[in-house]
Amino acid sequence: MDKNIKIISVSSIFTNIHYIVPIYQRNYAWGVMEIEQLIEDIDSSIDGPNKEYFLGNLIVNQRDNDVYEVIDGQQRLTTLFLLESYLGMNFAKDGLRFEAREKSNRTLNMLSKDNKNELIEELASVEILKGYQIIDSYFKTNNIDKNELTKKLEKVFIVRVQVPQSIDLNHYFEIMNTRGEQLELHEIAKAKFLEVLDTEHDKKTAALIWEKCSIMDSYIQMNFDSKVRKLLFTKNWSSIKDNITNFESIRECIPREDEDSNLVPLIEILENKKRFKNGVSKNEVENERFESVISFPNFLLQVNAVINKLEEEDSTLDDKHFLNNLSWAWEDADKAKNFLFHMLKCRVLFDKYILKREYARDYKETGKWSLQRLERYNDGKGDKPKYVGTFGEEDSHKNKKNKQLRTLQSCLRITYTSPKTMHWISLVLINLLENESCDIIRILEDYCKTKVLESKFENASGFGFERIVFTYLDYLLYKNGYSYMGREIIPQMYDDWQFQFRSSIEHFQPQNPVEGENWEEEDLDGFGNLALITVSGNSKFSNLPPEGKISSYPSIIEQSLKLKIMKELVNLDNGKWTEEKARKHKEEMFRILKG
Repeated sequence: MDKNIKIISVSSIFTNIHYIVPIYQRNYAWGVMEIEQLIEDIDSSIDGPNKEYFLGNLIVNQRDNDVYEVIDGQQRLTTLFLLESYLGMNFAKDGLRFEAREKSNRTLNMLSKDNKNELIEELASVEILKGYQIIDSYFKTNNIDKNELTKKLEKVFIVRVQVPQSIDLNHYFEIMNTRGEQLELHEIAKAKFLEVLDTEHDKKTAALIWEKCSIMDSYIQMNFDSKVRKLLFTKNWSSIKDNITNFESIRECIPREDEDSNLVPLIEILENKKRFKNGVSKNEVENERFESVISFPNFLLQVNAVINKLEEEDSTLDDKHFLNNLSWAWEDADKAKNFLFHMLKCRVLFDKYILKREYARDYKETGKWSLQRLERYNDGKGDKPKYVGTFGEEDSHKNKKNKQLRTLQSCLRITYTSPKTMHWISLVLINLLENESCDIIRILEDYCKTKVLESKFENASGFGFERIVFTYLDYLLYKNGYSYMGREIIPQMYDDWQFQFRSSIEHFQPQNPVEGENWEEEDLDGFGNLALITVSGNSKFSNLPPEGKISSYPSIIEQSLKLKIMKELVNLDNGKWTEEKARKHKEEMFRILKG
């Protein structure tokens, strides 16, 4: 093996080794989705006596003996440091340090010690502290055995790649920024598809479908050249034309090489990914306005599941089996063409009926959930896109369907954060392909009900409750509203409320109260005393009594409609949160879930 490449087990990655994150690297930025995905990958990949799993590459530059500057992979490396700190593993406590970022180093140092509670939040790195709290919440919520995961880390490996000592690092970064990431699995899959197609025009059509579908953060119609768009989509742009029924009909819409010299050759697209949007006017698309809920590789796995109508039990959405799952589709030209046609068809339906995250106007920084379709309009200067509610504008008092479906899908999105668990998307697409007028709300409500029942929620306790029980309950409260003793607590279709990324189960009456009596375990861990909130909200609530949580952090109370009801119950009678109130609240919420 090349002396510059070393395979290291994750359990020993910080043993007698020091990594420095240079000042030019961005801050730690991983959130719930990335951190949970990493832990899931580790936990689910090692299930046999001889199994091994590779997490990927770590690119470094050696500064001194056993001292490495992190060039690429610092987000994953920092998360592994936090994970090993959480597991209490024996490793170099200064194994990871940030150059000229004392807050970050102070936080890492305290988290790797036993006296974590001495860390003053104002003096800590918010991003790193949040990462640690996400890990803590995930272990508790999913009841993961720390010892078992520690053993698994011995069979999880990372490939550490040392850049040549003579390399000009500035030039290296310039190359990385220009060329983008290394060749990815979906690019390998693309090459496999192109290999089995016979003619150059077929290959060109396939390449164009692939490249345009790969731009997930804009509506598919806007990724095409205006001439092709006119041939592929209806006059108002919102749907694919009825006569587009197979790959051949798409091919007829794609100019041959001698008809359009503006189309970028495939080799150029592979060499420079920044040219994906060639042919699309800057006036036609609003860059960075929308964000897809899944990546392009995960979308390909969704298409695969849709074509084959695969059940959840099949690990078809797991990207660890990416090439294997798709390999049937490049066995011959007919299968490849069928997959490519469905890719475009599914992408149009995906953009129209699956929610996105939108960053515009008042939500330009924080984003909001969006369920919109694209339509064409003409401003007198030319055709432009506009975005309207998929089922009509939400400000109409008569139309609640769009708002309801958007909230229902966001309930599922924040519950199943890992792409390999987003089977609800393929379920919707399968039904839409059969009948675009299908009742998506009924389909997804039935899916949620099944998941809630499968969780055996009535026998669960504490961190044993699955997230879907909390999130679907909040959806039902949102959909129907809630009144107590004749007083409306939650209005139906509560205008100012939307789902946030919540993953932390909060005990309203704290497990270790600063003052007051300790509750019996059955009531303390009962559903009536629990709510699902954000990790940062859980950290702020800490061991405050319910009354203190209500007065000090009203915005956190608003995160959960269930918690909003609990707040109102506190204000009844003696103004206290009691075991009796928690028991009655549990019975009432279970009644709603079973209804």
